[in-house]
Amino acid sequence: MKFITATITTAILAGNALAAPGGSGLAARLEARGVFTRQSLPKIDNSDEVNGVLLKEGSSSAKVQYSKNWAGIVREKPPASGTYNVVSATFTVPDPTATDDSGDTQAASAWVGIDGDTYTKAILQTGIDAYVSNGDEKSYDAWYEWYPNPAENFQIDLSAGDVIVATVESNSPSEGVAIIENKSSGKSVTKTLSAPSTSATLGGQNAEWIVEDFNSGSSMVPLANFGEITFTGAQAKGGDSEYGVNDGSILDIQQNGQVLAHVEVESDTEFTVTYE
Repeated sequence: MKFITATITTAILAGNALAAPGGSGLAARLEARGVFTRQSLPKIDNSDEVNGVLLKEGSSSAKVQYSKNWAGIVREKPPASGTYNVVSATFTVPDPTATDDSGDTQAASAWVGIDGDTYTKAILQTGIDAYVSNGDEKSYDAWYEWYPNPAENFQIDLSAGDVIVATVESNSPSEGVAIIENKSSGKSVTKTLSAPSTSATLGGQNAEWIVEDFNSGSSMVPLANFGEITFTGAQAKGGDSEYGVNDGSILDIQQNGQVLAHVEVESDTEFTVTYE
């Protein structure tokens, strides 16, 4: 989950570098909204609302679990290599719409990552955020993160409808790379990252492709209606082996007893997350 803490001071904001280009991007927008700082955290289980694992209707093998913040697919430890070291997928930047007339900021994220589900000490991830505020003001950012460090923005322009390839690769438990390619503009950005500490190295136990509802302080940011986000070319690598999404756990977002985001799997490398 991204944390956006609602405390207003320009001095504090300036001390929390978000790597936004020249007065635009996330930092400037968050300053205008009086908020700052965003950070991803591991998946929040929904065990207080759902007891156990459900089976997806019409399938005897596709396990569906409910989460408060993640919708998508997570693979656990690969059987052959023991660890995942590359996760990638292609998806389109959504065109978010507000779900009510409050004018409050609503948002959704789409990303790929290593760890953060059953292995919670670290997450290496990269993806995009889509925001809608004041009813119809829309904005977009690409970012990278090695949890527990906060996320930082890539300096790359995004628009609704842009086709994005997101990739994370770990060279070792303490070194990795995040890559965002905007196929629509022909631009790409890369960031080499290091583990924040010896206690936040990667385990390579999880590969994930996720649409997320993130946090503002201790409360969820209202999830924007993101329509559909389809992940294609979804692939994880571990050693000399390659894996798709088959045999992964399917996660739907459920909050207050209501399913907000639902997953449908089309093939071993393609699935769609739909706002409900």
